[in-house]
Amino acid sequence: MPLPVRSGNPGLNDRTFSSQPRALGAEAMTLQGAVNKSFLLLVVLLAGALWPWSQYMSTGDPAVVGPSVLIGLIGGLALGLVISFKATLAPYLAVPYAALEGLAIGGISAVLERRYPGIAIQAVGLTFGVLAVLLVAYSTRLIRATERFRSIVIGATGAIALVYLVSLVLGFFHVSVPVLNDATPLGIIVSLAVCGVAALNLVLDFDLIESGVAQGAPRYMEWYAAFGLLVTLVWLYMEILRLLSKIRRQ
Repeated sequence: MPLPVRSGNPGLNDRTFSSQPRALGAEAMTLQGAVNKSFLLLVVLLAGALWPWSQYMSTGDPAVVGPSVLIGLIGGLALGLVISFKATLAPYLAVPYAALEGLAIGGISAVLERRYPGIAIQAVGLTFGVLAVLLVAYSTRLIRATERFRSIVIGATGAIALVYLVSLVLGFFHVSVPVLNDATPLGIIVSLAVCGVAALNLVLDFDLIESGVAQGAPRYMEWYAAFGLLVTLVWLYMEILRLLSKIRRQ
């Protein structure tokens, strides 16, 4: 029976969960198991980020983090796509994925930190702050993932993905999209909106994980759920970092 929920996160969606066999007892996914694995992936991501961070902070040369960022971006994208299409591989690939994402965001954060001192810790604090607030709001049912709520968040997420894709394609022709990168009032408003959508995707992730547990998804889906949650957190962090850098440039 399909799960009655959807997520805008490509790493967490009802089709993936509903396509898995139903498990019972010790073989079934648990909420605590998903939480533990999410925490482990966060630790791995932070550990991976320390390497390019320390390299850049000791030399001040952006070139030293270039390979780490490139490997992290390409490797993370490749593993993320594999996990998204083959959930059974999540127990083996989720940790390497987290490490690769750490390399990418560690290098990017270090370069921005040197340019705007304090920006990285602000972005980390805001990311975990948003996570904590939304988790409490969801747990106490102050926020409910209704069908209308899901439709709005998923539609907004798809629109953002389309805009970013168009921006990427235009970049190959040396055409920029100012509203995404410029530190103008409109650019800041757009970044705030994107951060909001990324944050609301956390609510859908919480809801889908809870439903997966209720449906008796197999235990390996704990890793898949942790991976999907990490995808959203990394997106949220990078958008907050972008927003703070725009504010600092004004």
